[in-house]
Amino acid sequence: MSHLFSKESVFVSNATSKEEVFAEVSEALIKSGVVKENFLEHVLEREKNYPTAISLANISKAYPNVAIPHTEPEFVNNTKIVPVKLTNSLVFQNMSSPHKDITVDFLFVILNADKASQVHLLSDLVAFFETQDKDALAEFFTLTDTDAIYDYLQANFKF
Repeated sequence: MSHLFSKESVFVSNATSKEEVFAEVSEALIKSGVVKENFLEHVLEREKNYPTAISLANISKAYPNVAIPHTEPEFVNNTKIVPVKLTNSLVFQNMSSPHKDITVDFLFVILNADKASQVHLLSDLVAFFETQDKDALAEFFTLTDTDAIYDYLQANFKF
């Protein structure tokens, strides 16, 4: 079981913009004490300067594009990965080609209280995408129940 996920930090969002989804998730994370009051402004700023969308099509054509937003450790209180299923696809900018838009259906928000492990969490997520049973992970990406999302990650995220 992974300590990186918690039931209260799994979201299904009906947001219609990335700013709206960040505000929604940030508000809940601030209330639960997982992030600091200034988290939202810094995650928005970092996303603007360092986009986080990636295509998973090279792993499987059945997978949606995802974004992996994060900010600096001083704006978070705990190390977690916060999964967010989007019911509306949202446009983010490509991590490797920031001038290109990518339509995203799932977020994995990295909250990292330790700067040294930021790269490890990102690489662990990519390894997770690469090593899962393709059909099972494709089905995971369609889930809209927070408990089911949490249960899948707890059972399958082994990094």
